[in-house]
Amino acid sequence: MAAASGAVLNGLGSSFLCGGKRSRALSGIGATRIGSCSYGARKLTIVAAAQPKKSWIPAVKGGGSFVDPEWLDGSLPGDYGFDPLGLGKDPAFLKWYREAELIHGRWAMAAVLGIFVGQAWSGIPWFEAGADPGAIAPFSFGSLLGTQLILMGWVESKRWVDFFNPESQSVEWATPWSKTAENFANATGDQGYPGGKFFDPLGFAGTLKNGVYIPDEEKLERLKLAEIKHARLAMLAMLIFYFEAGQGKTPLGALGL
Repeated sequence: MAAASGAVLNGLGSSFLCGGKRSRALSGIGATRIGSCSYGARKLTIVAAAQPKKSWIPAVKGGGSFVDPEWLDGSLPGDYGFDPLGLGKDPAFLKWYREAELIHGRWAMAAVLGIFVGQAWSGIPWFEAGADPGAIAPFSFGSLLGTQLILMGWVESKRWVDFFNPESQSVEWATPWSKTAENFANATGDQGYPGGKFFDPLGFAGTLKNGVYIPDEEKLERLKLAEIKHARLAMLAMLIFYFEAGQGKTPLGALGL
């Protein structure tokens, strides 16, 4: 019995399982380390297979690139392999499409909230609010449109330049908030998620220590996923709102409110 036990322990500690160069090299490919055991001078590393990619049609296993495109590896937040037109085959385009999805999604979330609150407050349909005689309009339509084009053009041009040359737009600002460019820089290191004292003042994805913003990677990843899910729902909701407006209906009216 003792001899058998010794043989088992020697086998677990063999170079094939935990000491050989080839086995050590292979253990890092497509696997995740979950624990290790030591027997004398030898060490056994236990590994498990990496998590499979999530699919937008989980019940379908075939379909090739339509269901499981090889250019989407699941590393992006909310990546479920949905790219039937192959728009993200080029890594540079994939990065830009994700940036565009984030920006459009954030505008859509703000718009959906504004539509509901605005109509609930004033009783005026969102697509008629600008033409209502009681609307507060200190500027003419032409002045408002021109001002918006100039301001939005300036902001969007800076975002465009920062996309291709990160941190290039973190210049000194003179605002009541702060006079240092650090508050407007990317504090997380991830494109589209600046964080910091200005963009995350409540510390949802990080903490402020001695005036320095320190991102919390676990919280940040969770919030990235939550944001992209809500952003996609908001964009879909706005599409529905447009169809309703074409029929003279409003979201609250469609809900019977």
